[in-house]
Amino acid sequence: MIWFWRNRRQLSMKLNDLYDIAGISKQGFHQHLDKQLFIMEEQQQLLPVIAQIRADHPRLSVRRMYTMIEPQSMGRDKFERFCYEQGFKLAVKRSFYRTTNSLGVTRFENLIAGLKLTGVNQAWASDITYYRMGERFYYLTFVIDLYSRFITGYSISRGLLTEQTTIPALNMALSQRQPPPGLIFHSDGGGQYYCKAFLAITKGRYIQNSMCESPYENAHAERINGTMKNDYLVHYHPQDYNQLIAMTDKAVKMYNFYRPHSALNNLSPAAFELLTKNTVINKEKRSKKEILQQ
Repeated sequence: MIWFWRNRRQLSMKLNDLYDIAGISKQGFHQHLDKQLFIMEEQQQLLPVIAQIRADHPRLSVRRMYTMIEPQSMGRDKFERFCYEQGFKLAVKRSFYRTTNSLGVTRFENLIAGLKLTGVNQAWASDITYYRMGERFYYLTFVIDLYSRFITGYSISRGLLTEQTTIPALNMALSQRQPPPGLIFHSDGGGQYYCKAFLAITKGRYIQNSMCESPYENAHAERINGTMKNDYLVHYHPQDYNQLIAMTDKAVKMYNFYRPHSALNNLSPAAFELLTKNTVINKEKRSKKEILQQ
């Protein structure tokens, strides 16, 4: 480190020589680097969505997928090449998703495997799904409390970028719940859950990042996706983006406050949380009373 600071001026001069040789400016180099990082991030964000579309439509071509998804960083031909490289070409029978690739995937340890929860705000889980209206795809991101199954945060977006999906959903959850330090945030391997902007938030709030071994083994969050889409939104029939936002708000309210959950003794998530909170309060009161009587 000392050597670096002593020689930083000389290093800067050498870098300037490289810019001159390459015929580019320092600003142009960094703009190119930022563009490449954006492309890599979107590619990682697209993989789970492409896999989900292919699972729902086994014979859908990647060219047709392109018109449905409309990625921001790739044209049609580049998108097709990317899909073929990831094993989505219909003529090739292979795994739809590579668990290892050259795009620099960040992985976190699975912290919820075998974990026994005793209350709310100990572990949250999240996932992103798509909702199709006509020829257009929109994206739904939900965050749930794994103890009570309460949807703590969500977002509805036109695009897949982190600032459109996971960050708004996480910020809503944090604003509504104010969890203590040490909260576990569990997700699949989607790029929206390990990009720098997202990790800056989790680090700043002392949240532990957790990921499942396979991108498609995030059972509770995936179940919420299916419930929201198939039990509510499909029957609400939203016709445009604004209606989708309003109908998702309504669906979350219906689920959180009125829908009985078999894993919660047929209580709604809100009722279960209230009952759990009252039980804890009553136990504390009894404990204090017993102490005073001793």
